[in-house]
Amino acid sequence: MPGATAAAAAVSERESRSLTGRVPVVAPERLLDELVPPPRFTDARFDTYLPDPAEPSQAAALDLLRRWSAAPPGDGATRRRGLLRRGRGADTGLAHAPSGIYLDGGYGVGKTHLLASLWHETPGPKAYGTFVEYTNLVGALGFAGCVARLATRRLVCIDEFELDDPGDTVLVSTLLAKLAEAGVRLAATSNTLPDRLGEGRFAAADFLREIQGLAARFTTVRIEGPDYRRRGGAVAPEPRPERELAQYAARGTVGCVEDGFDDLLDYLRTLHPSKYGALLDGVRSVVLHGLRPVDDQNAALRLVVLVDRLYDRSIPVLASGAAVDRVFAPELLVGGYRKKYLRATSRLIALARQGEALVAAAG
Repeated sequence: MPGATAAAAAVSERESRSLTGRVPVVAPERLLDELVPPPRFTDARFDTYLPDPAEPSQAAALDLLRRWSAAPPGDGATRRRGLLRRGRGADTGLAHAPSGIYLDGGYGVGKTHLLASLWHETPGPKAYGTFVEYTNLVGALGFAGCVARLATRRLVCIDEFELDDPGDTVLVSTLLAKLAEAGVRLAATSNTLPDRLGEGRFAAADFLREIQGLAARFTTVRIEGPDYRRRGGAVAPEPRPERELAQYAARGTVGCVEDGFDDLLDYLRTLHPSKYGALLDGVRSVVLHGLRPVDDQNAALRLVVLVDRLYDRSIPVLASGAAVDRVFAPELLVGGYRKKYLRATSRLIALARQGEALVAAAG
């Protein structure tokens, strides 16, 4: 029935032009296949990391990671001697490298770029994912199945190790212990707020405490500096007028999706976060109507995951309503998930600025 086929195609087209009209299906094998650096960091290499001349710790971290990626693995003795001693540059001796590296620092100092570079420049089978992606993988494969699949890798990278969820932290720490026993090298990052004096030391101590028996295997590398996404005084763009958004969406731009903000929040509640990446398949820009401050913790945490997936894919965001730096209500920014919300805000600002450039280019 040609008429029915055409009608079905029209419905499919309408659905593809909104996130809430999509029903992503994610097989466990896809979760494994996607354990690679996100598209934003496909070309990340040590040579493309540009240390801030005003922040010597960045150059020191780059140098240490270059040498660690090429050095034979060793035991925890190297870490106890201190590869990156307080107040000194990186140690020049790496005869026996530790089996784990932990990059500690604020968001926007290049930790993810360095971690992705390490992955790209390390030969052999390897895995790269966020803390959340590894917890999703355990959920899909089971703990034993996840260990079996990852234990064959030479290197496992964990971006944004979470220190604010005790259950998931114990789960991933136990996973890392099993992988370390199998001889897998480990590299991890997590965030420290740059405006809290001394918090860098506490974040590193927290990480080493949470991974318990693994602590002796890790060298902590501190990276200082401001958020590069906010250099030059970059601020959140003004919200776009509704009329402008409607005109942009009406052009039928390939890969453009359009949703009401509240509709999207409601829809995310029905999807497991492991499907948020698949939700964005083929999406090249996102139009959101009616941004507002979110004060519900669960909705806000789901939004953080979506923002991370948008940022991974460099998908511009055009939004009306509240400015993107006001999307997380003030009361959430003083709670235990503050780091997540501030990182997501920084990333949203970058995506909204990409949206501005997109509108300007479109005329």
